[in-house]
Amino acid sequence: MTHLLEVQDLEVKFALRFGELTAINGVSFTLDKGERLGIVGESGAGKSVTGFAIINLISKPGYISDGKILFEGEELNRLPEEEMRKIRGNRISMVFQDPMMTLNPVLTISTQMVETVLAHQDVSRSDATDIALEKLKKVHIPSPEKRLHQYPHECSGGMRQRIVIAIALLTNPSLIIADEPTTALDVTIQAEIMDLLLELCESEKMGFILITHDLSVVSQVTEKIAVMYAGKIVETGSTEAVIYDPKHPYTQGLIKALPGSLQPGTRLNQIPGMMPTLTDIPPGCAFHPRCTISDTVCRMEAPALISIDEYDRMTACHMVK
Repeated sequence: MTHLLEVQDLEVKFALRFGELTAINGVSFTLDKGERLGIVGESGAGKSVTGFAIINLISKPGYISDGKILFEGEELNRLPEEEMRKIRGNRISMVFQDPMMTLNPVLTISTQMVETVLAHQDVSRSDATDIALEKLKKVHIPSPEKRLHQYPHECSGGMRQRIVIAIALLTNPSLIIADEPTTALDVTIQAEIMDLLLELCESEKMGFILITHDLSVVSQVTEKIAVMYAGKIVETGSTEAVIYDPKHPYTQGLIKALPGSLQPGTRLNQIPGMMPTLTDIPPGCAFHPRCTISDTVCRMEAPALISIDEYDRMTACHMVK
């Protein structure tokens, strides 16, 4: 069976004057049509770089140094840029972090949406406008005919985020990658945006990758979770298994740090220390300086991501049997 997306041993490096830094180290996962995957971890874990690598948007001096990215059986990281442009924004769409920065402030919503359609489809400008209007309606924009001719600054933050999602849907993609799609939005709007994305994935049968640091959001939206730390996946499995029975000490720490996991009167848990920088990743298991159960082997040898049960759960920890 061919997966919609298959990432095999992905490695991303940044070539700097003093040497090369490895930002992504051996990341592998699969995604099927209509499936929803959450990639979670602290800032600096490599989540966004993984998303950018999939659509080949790693800026120099970064580059994909090893591994394969297969989309519908086609190896994306081998394609020339001209061919990649036909896939990026067409068959694979990305919802970026900040809608304030994603939309061009000097162009109307209509111009930005219509040009996107014309870049990928052989249709008239009138038909492209109709498609743009249809997508605005699909993301529940009120008075879409009016909004189409407005500028981004005339819309609220939540409205702009819906417009960004509408742009991502313009070409009926097979896969949407959403990188922190609710950043800078209030809690109510966050819930509306996530409900909207979930509704669209179910109705359109799109693959969906949600990149976020928020485990509570992931638990409500995705079917699978990949937990990243220092450029590697340290735990992966079904959302239910990872959330309710985490095995890796890092995943356990993230879940215990959620306010909803606290008993009344207890202090909020926090993981000691900070995520290591790319220039200072410790030997052995990168998490061992912050881990409460680490042993000598953790400081000497990097653990492999191995299967630990019959439910496709995988964990990279020497202490988990």
